[in-house]
Amino acid sequence: MLRIQDITYSVDGRPLFEGASATIPTGHKVGLVGKNGAGKTTLFRLIRGELALEGGEISLPSRARIGGVAQEVPSSSTSLIDTVLAADTERAALMAEAETATDPHRIADIQHRLADIDAWSAEGRASAILKGLGFDSEAQKRPCSDFSGGWRMRVALAGVLFAQPDLLLLDEPTNYLDLEGALWLESYLAKYPHTVIIISHDRELLNRAVGSILHLENRKLTLWSGGYDTFARTRAAALAVQAAEAKKQEARRAHLQSFVDRFRAKASKAVQAQSRVKMLEKMTPITAPEEAKKQVFTFPVPEQLSPPIIALDGAAVGYDGPPVLKRLDLRIDQDDRIALLGRNGEGKSTLSKLLAAKLQACEGRIVRSSKLRIGYFAQHQVDELHLDETPLQHVMRLRPTEGQPKLRARLAGFGLGADQADTLVGRLSGGQKARLSLLLATIDAPHLLILDEPTNHLDIESREALVEALTEYPGAVVLVSHDMHLLSLVADRLWLVKGGAVKPYEGDLESYRRELLAGQEAERPAAPKPKPARPSREVVLALRAEARKCEERVEKLTEMREKLSVKLADPELYDRPAEAVIWQKKYAEVMEGLDRAEALWMTALEKLEAAEA
Repeated sequence: MLRIQDITYSVDGRPLFEGASATIPTGHKVGLVGKNGAGKTTLFRLIRGELALEGGEISLPSRARIGGVAQEVPSSSTSLIDTVLAADTERAALMAEAETATDPHRIADIQHRLADIDAWSAEGRASAILKGLGFDSEAQKRPCSDFSGGWRMRVALAGVLFAQPDLLLLDEPTNYLDLEGALWLESYLAKYPHTVIIISHDRELLNRAVGSILHLENRKLTLWSGGYDTFARTRAAALAVQAAEAKKQEARRAHLQSFVDRFRAKASKAVQAQSRVKMLEKMTPITAPEEAKKQVFTFPVPEQLSPPIIALDGAAVGYDGPPVLKRLDLRIDQDDRIALLGRNGEGKSTLSKLLAAKLQACEGRIVRSSKLRIGYFAQHQVDELHLDETPLQHVMRLRPTEGQPKLRARLAGFGLGADQADTLVGRLSGGQKARLSLLLATIDAPHLLILDEPTNHLDIESREALVEALTEYPGAVVLVSHDMHLLSLVADRLWLVKGGAVKPYEGDLESYRRELLAGQEAERPAAPKPKPARPSREVVLALRAEARKCEERVEKLTEMREKLSVKLADPELYDRPAEAVIWQKKYAEVMEGLDRAEALWMTALEKLEAAEA
């Protein structure tokens, strides 16, 4: 159990925590949320003991191991699989000692301990984690020096997952993952056997992988049961009640003060006036919640062009070698909202660059509307900003003839106010840099906006603002993102990039998610198979009934899981260790049952879909 008791900590005189407390039961999965700059990463450093508390205490069981992804794996000649295996330092030390030990008793102890920690299956477990994060068998044998920093961050994540610390601290783990890797991580964390705390702005991850939300606000910590959507609804209701109570109290105070002001000087009313003064003094102030500052993105509006704005006919594209993508027959109209699906390395970024005219077709042809303007945002563009210049100087370079008031209005339209406009980019937060890059990408009112992982540095409020802006934007959008929430709300067409081809994906995002997690192929066979005889109506009705039964079973188990989560979140339970163990076992059994029930439900739905096709 992690206990955070009455902690106080400041940075440069600015208090981040004042008497903050929270208790995280063993084995719980918790999402840590709060505004940018509130102190989430600082809390991780305090838990790890890297910073000294000014007051209060943070305690864990005496031998608990804490793990997290501090930095990327260094470039070296060590293979990926060996790098991950070395992350379990106890296993690595025991394996090394086993090579040289001569004392029979010590050899026996080593072998017993290796058996206890399941050392002999380690390579298979490490390989499975690396595969889930996007490394195939061949890549796992290659040295770390073959991979870029972003990929080495994945290896660092694989290492800490393999080591299985008792308390796993993850700070924005999906920022360097693609959609497939993020979905795999979501599934992996939900079954992780120890305690996890995740800082994340990914709503889907916070809805599926955690059972509680730890909210950092006003220098205090509050633990809420349920995923992010449950937290958001419950908190909104609580804030509404608080605002109503504050309004009532203000009216009551005004009424009492009015009586005091009118009758304090009158002898006949002096006693009543004095009693109301005492009532005013005893009233505990109820502060109305502050209105959250609305995040905005204001995209300039392009004129309408005749369709299609881009057409590809037998096009191929690559990098001075065999084409990465070929036989591309695609069309984009100005009202399209397209999400590109596919694993890293399949060519999503290559297709984005081809559409943005940053790569030329090596075969076939690509026809663009003569007046077409394209806005392109990629992850690396945040790193290409001039750190020694202000956002205002960046937009002045693109619009030298515009006056400062209009330029500042442009910046404000992307949430960069007067203070940020004149701050050196090097001192801006990651989210502010991303906003500036999005402004630069859209300043020409593009007819087509290509966004490659636009949400990596944005908080949840900014992501919601981006969804709203893209929904209202009258141009075409092509999205590459690991943020399922963004894709589900913005995209209405899905293209699957796989095996050197780009084809429309006929399912929805949820079916794509299920296929990935089930390890199934995401594309249908190229050659159509003869359709079997259509099942009878009785068979279809039976399959529907079975699917309904499976769904009801999942719902019941989900309800049981939520009830058990509430039970396990009660700190008083852990004053009775034997009872706590019983409830934890029940929780594990329900989770195992839920996994089986979901698999059966998926199978039933697939059979029903096949029968109704």
